[in-house]
Amino acid sequence: MGQYIARRLLSLIPVMLGVSIIVFALIRMIPGDPVIVMLGERARAEDIERVREEMGFNRPIYVQYLEWMGRIVRGDLGTSIINRTAVADELKYRLSATVEMIVVGMIIGLIIGISIGIISALRRNTWIDLVTTAGALIGVSMPIYWLALILVYALAVNRQIFPPSARLDVELDVVRRTGFMLIDTLLMGDIRLFLNALWHLALPSIVLSTVVMPILARLTRSSMLEVMRQDYVRTAEAKGLPRRLVIARHALKNALLPIVTVIGLQLGGLLGGALLTETIFSWPGMGLWTYRAILSRDYPIVQGAVLVSATIYVVVNLLVDISYAYLDPRIRYGD
Repeated sequence: MGQYIARRLLSLIPVMLGVSIIVFALIRMIPGDPVIVMLGERARAEDIERVREEMGFNRPIYVQYLEWMGRIVRGDLGTSIINRTAVADELKYRLSATVEMIVVGMIIGLIIGISIGIISALRRNTWIDLVTTAGALIGVSMPIYWLALILVYALAVNRQIFPPSARLDVELDVVRRTGFMLIDTLLMGDIRLFLNALWHLALPSIVLSTVVMPILARLTRSSMLEVMRQDYVRTAEAKGLPRRLVIARHALKNALLPIVTVIGLQLGGLLGGALLTETIFSWPGMGLWTYRAILSRDYPIVQGAVLVSATIYVVVNLLVDISYAYLDPRIRYGD
């Protein structure tokens, strides 16, 4: 296992190197000049040229890339072109907001999706199965931005059940320790602040959970149906074991392997869905931050955000691979 993990970690180096080259090149293919965005359309040509030289944009592209990678190795993500703040400092706050929304959305999607899949498998070919299957198909086909707009109008603007944006009410303040609003409010010992933060987080997380919920429901149903036909499950039922025990210990545990695989792969979908969700809800996370940076041609922010997102994605998939050995004793990674 140790050698396998070491090999996987080494294989991440060329992957991240390729990601860095792609994002560095693609952001510079977008039409527009960040210096003109910063100085304005009426800026003098000599001022534009002076700023370009100060920022190093007049150097060859490969020199800019090597200088950027040199800073990345030292842990420096650069400085924002527009507001002149350190990207790493801003990233700490933005990343915590996105991770908090993704984690809560994933938890909601896991609980509801897996539960629906199990119920649908146990009630196969009944009206419950038909309704849940149809709902999963609708959920897969529904664009997340359209659902977000509908829920914002119905539950935030029209009914005012949930707030339409922000992580906390304007008049409230939290001492930031971890950057995660739910954790920081609990550390303060103020349940009112915690509930207010959870109230603001609920609607964006529910919208984001629809990225994984229908997929998990369909996969859990098919995986459970396949496992329930296995001999060891029939043997457990023939021995007179309670049905709940058979489902939980024998069926669900063995059906989790493909589900765990999809959970790791769906992280990319959640990161992509976070961009749309954060834009609609004005959520101060990495998605909205990156979107605004793309519009303003803020190269360091876009490069840093994409590189961190790619790192999270590949690390989570590595953890998923390692978890296989614990979920299925038959899987062994040669040392």
